[in-house]
Amino acid sequence: MAGQDQLDQDAIAAQWEASMASEDPEAAAKAAAENELTGTMAEQWAAMVEDGGRDLGGGKNGGERVLSQEEIDNLLGFSVGEVHLDENSGIRAIIDSAMVSYERLPMLEIVFDRLVRLMTTSLRNFTSDNVEVSLDRITSVRFGDYMNSIPLPAVLCVFKAEEWQNFGLATVDSSLIYSMIDVLLGGRRGQAALRIEGRPYTTIETNLVKRLLEVVLADAEQAFRPLSPVSFSIDRLETNPRFAAISRPANAAILVRLHIDMEDRGGNIELLLPYATIEPIRGVLMQMFMGEKFGRDQVWEGHLATEIVQADISVDAVLYEAELPLRQLMALQVGDTLPLELRADATVAVRCGSVVLTEGRMGRVGDRVAIRVTKPLRKPLTTYAMFERTDEQSKMMEAQ
Repeated sequence: MAGQDQLDQDAIAAQWEASMASEDPEAAAKAAAENELTGTMAEQWAAMVEDGGRDLGGGKNGGERVLSQEEIDNLLGFSVGEVHLDENSGIRAIIDSAMVSYERLPMLEIVFDRLVRLMTTSLRNFTSDNVEVSLDRITSVRFGDYMNSIPLPAVLCVFKAEEWQNFGLATVDSSLIYSMIDVLLGGRRGQAALRIEGRPYTTIETNLVKRLLEVVLADAEQAFRPLSPVSFSIDRLETNPRFAAISRPANAAILVRLHIDMEDRGGNIELLLPYATIEPIRGVLMQMFMGEKFGRDQVWEGHLATEIVQADISVDAVLYEAELPLRQLMALQVGDTLPLELRADATVAVRCGSVVLTEGRMGRVGDRVAIRVTKPLRKPLTTYAMFERTDEQSKMMEAQ
């Protein structure tokens, strides 16, 4: 239809030109010139529109430029088909910088390495089979992101850390559940664990998984014991992640993935500890090695106490002190008498520098002036505990 309309318009224009040419040759020439100018302008306008489209599509001459997919991936730090978990850059790195990295808590690696060794021994005794436990990774995740990424079916165990007064989460995947059931109930070697989809776990399966988790949590208690005594108790078992929420979705948590291999079968156990749970022992987890001291050092205290006990100090006995005007002091002459406003039974202050230690009364022992202490020594700001302990140690060393 558009082509037919164009032909009709061209025919009408030709008829008008023919009629105008027959009537007025000058008007016909003028109309032809105008039509030629209009056609030239239309061609230029079409060329500009076409060039502008090419520039917007990636040309070098355009004022605006559309980014290619590769440039968008470099800007975001990840592509649609591939997400790097270890090395992030671009906007993803800026977003993930808000996450607290577990590397700031270096003692965690030592704790979970010890957990791996303990679990290897405990699970061998539990299954009477050759069990190898390995630590896959320790990462920091958002709680909501982890809950959305759990592959179902799985068993989620909510456990409580009594001393820390908070909760943690342990996830056992289906492959480990069926492998453990197969091993505990006498399944044959060399056969893959039968996995039945679309049905809930039975009571027997749930109880066996609970026993497995009790062994794992007992080893976790022993792994944390050198840093902080803690007891983990199972609160409940869930199969729906919705009912296992122990923290807000945006809160950060530490995710530890342990792989359990029983020759030709096995699976993964994941331990999730929110940062709010381990906050009571955060200062201990920041240590670089076991037993690192950040403040009080008993060895240095004992050495300091020994040196202080053996130090020599001078003690002054002050009989009388008075304040005199400078005019009276400057007017003193040889032979003048200064009256002491002091009674015969007055006490004498015993000082060490500017610190008053005690008080006493003057007397005589042989040819020397002596002072008898009448009040107990002034209680110091520090305690005598380290001095007494140092004194006992020195006496034991002398006895030996």
